[in-house]
Amino acid sequence: MRVVFMGTPDFAVGTLEAIIKAGHEVVLVVTQPDKPKGRKGELTPPPVKECALQYGLPVFQPDRIRKPENLETFLKTECDMIVVAAFGQILPKEILEHPKYCCINVHASLLPKYRGAAPIQWAIINGDEQTGVTIQKMALGIDTGDIISKAVVEIAEDETGGSLFDKLADVGAQLCVKTMADIEAGIASYEPQDESMATHVGMISKEFGIIDFTKPAKEIECLIRGLNPWPSAFTKLKGKTFKIWKASVVPGKSDCAPGTVLRVGKNEMVVQTGKDALSLQEVQIEGKKRMDIGSFLRGFEVQEGEQL
Repeated sequence: MRVVFMGTPDFAVGTLEAIIKAGHEVVLVVTQPDKPKGRKGELTPPPVKECALQYGLPVFQPDRIRKPENLETFLKTECDMIVVAAFGQILPKEILEHPKYCCINVHASLLPKYRGAAPIQWAIINGDEQTGVTIQKMALGIDTGDIISKAVVEIAEDETGGSLFDKLADVGAQLCVKTMADIEAGIASYEPQDESMATHVGMISKEFGIIDFTKPAKEIECLIRGLNPWPSAFTKLKGKTFKIWKASVVPGKSDCAPGTVLRVGKNEMVVQTGKDALSLQEVQIEGKKRMDIGSFLRGFEVQEGEQL
């Protein structure tokens, strides 16, 4: 099939490569514009653009796909199918109706649960045991289209946003290629979503990572894993930003204020929360690299009773 691929981050790269390897002709790759990064603000291409250029594919980077001039450029490319994977812009009706077959989306949740942005992180933050990937036929609403296929993925007890991201990217790539074949063969089924079961999640900002120690330890531990590697969960220690990358839930004390350092040992730092406590295992103080708690405590003095 002649395919237009629309995607931007690392999550979408595997799907693009799977489509190419399956023998489809990718006639256009649409991705977000290059963005400044680092202290020098050098323009950096999104991962999907880098992948497309490696395969010699034409790339289109509209700031807003809905602009008449961008839409006109896009619609000049004839295609059998449009595949979308974390593109980052809402598509208008003209694009959805453009391909011969349909426009499909690779979404990293089991729709109708977690429509919207950051479904991977939210599944961990909310303590879910399962998540997965849904291939949907795109409609005008955000993630409201008919479900064509699904794949369930178990969430491990030590799962992080990063590790689950990689799992779902691989699963989504393979499921997308299989679903494309079913659509072309005319054997795909289309199931309307149950609106009564729909949940919506928003984008995650850096400030979302501020730890509220009045919450239960398990809730905070899920937040820590869900925000690893970005934007990270953090607090303040002696006036410095203190990121917590890994922690476990342990018994606490009911007569200590949340955020209080309960115990400090050679390889141990335990902090009270609203329910139970957190034993910190991997941390990062402002200006230093990530390290295990033992290495951190050998270079930074922390006293029992201090407040985070």
